[in-house]
Amino acid sequence: MLVYFGTCGDIVYSFGVFLPTMCERLDWSRTTLSGAFTAWLIVTGLFGPLAGITVSKFGARKNIIIGNLVAALGLLGMSIINEVWHVYLFFSVLLGISIAFGEFIPTTTVVNDWFIKRRTLAMSLLVAAGGVGGFAFPPLISWLISSLGWRLGWVYLAGTHIVLAVVMGGILIRSRPEDMGQVPDGAVSEATQEANENSPAPKQVYQTAVDWKVWDALRTRALWMVLIFSAATLFTATLLMIHQVAYLQDLGFSHMQASTTLGFFVGTSIIGRLACGVLGTRFEGRYLAAACLVGLAAGIIVLINARTLPFIYLYATLSGISYGGLIVLMPTMFGAYFGRADYARIMGWTLPIVTLIFAAGPILAGYIYDTTGSYIPGFWGAVAFLGVGLVCALLARPPKPPITVP
Repeated sequence: MLVYFGTCGDIVYSFGVFLPTMCERLDWSRTTLSGAFTAWLIVTGLFGPLAGITVSKFGARKNIIIGNLVAALGLLGMSIINEVWHVYLFFSVLLGISIAFGEFIPTTTVVNDWFIKRRTLAMSLLVAAGGVGGFAFPPLISWLISSLGWRLGWVYLAGTHIVLAVVMGGILIRSRPEDMGQVPDGAVSEATQEANENSPAPKQVYQTAVDWKVWDALRTRALWMVLIFSAATLFTATLLMIHQVAYLQDLGFSHMQASTTLGFFVGTSIIGRLACGVLGTRFEGRYLAAACLVGLAAGIIVLINARTLPFIYLYATLSGISYGGLIVLMPTMFGAYFGRADYARIMGWTLPIVTLIFAAGPILAGYIYDTTGSYIPGFWGAVAFLGVGLVCALLARPPKPPITVP
């Protein structure tokens, strides 16, 4: 949770707060700078398969320590940039590699390995920590920029990252319960599992009894349906995270008001993360995902028409809660459908596919703004993509286990 808190606050949700100030001070267009964020997403996705392999082979803890050391160097490098290629080197490449190896895949793998019965709740606590980071850091970064300047702001983030993600992560994390002579929460023997399947006990949320192999999982419709609604969610979320502050400033709100709204968007996502963690133990993830996709789309429609702070915060509440729930459900459904053994590899191989789709969001919105002077067409495009994701979520039924030959 500390690692996820740090990476979300220092890296994922920080770039959009720096964007307007850096564009103004360095005289760069928003397309240019948002392109670096898109490149960061692509690098993160392309290194996903290798990250999944290393997590499976060496354990999540080592990946987290080394990956976040690289992240601290990238954050520090952002304080000395003067040319566009500097941003692509320090943010897109170094931070892209660090996030691939040190954040989402290893942290969710730790949770997936330690929990079975309460996996959804445990996953919700993990990603809620990221929501806390996204809530706390944007206004703090805005204060650092106004008080100390944007360059020192990046330096402070580098120092914070070392403490939270490297030192504390290295001290506290253990990759698997088996490494400590324990078993996962909710683990049962094969005999007990067979008895439960044959008994008329009340229906529970689906949890596979089989550890799927990567290539078997890739051949299921369920995996691709989850990937599409995940891509729609992240396409929309990254578009908002990068351009929301600039959009609200264009409407006449101050930088602090716009940054605080971004923090509120992420802060309310904590409600959705925790709520889906609880509801996910009683209701199938695909139905919860469908409801959240509707809420996220409704929030963006409110944002398109909002001109006063109350409606801006209504947008942030609707979209934030819905986005938070979806962030929990995506990795949880992979664990529930495909098991523990190859979870990191499955996530690693699917990450490039999702990333190449949703990475277009920030740079596409920046291009639309630079050519039309408005973000509105980009926002409507996101709503349409969420509609496609809604259909896919409803179609993401649990896959039938592969037939094994003795």
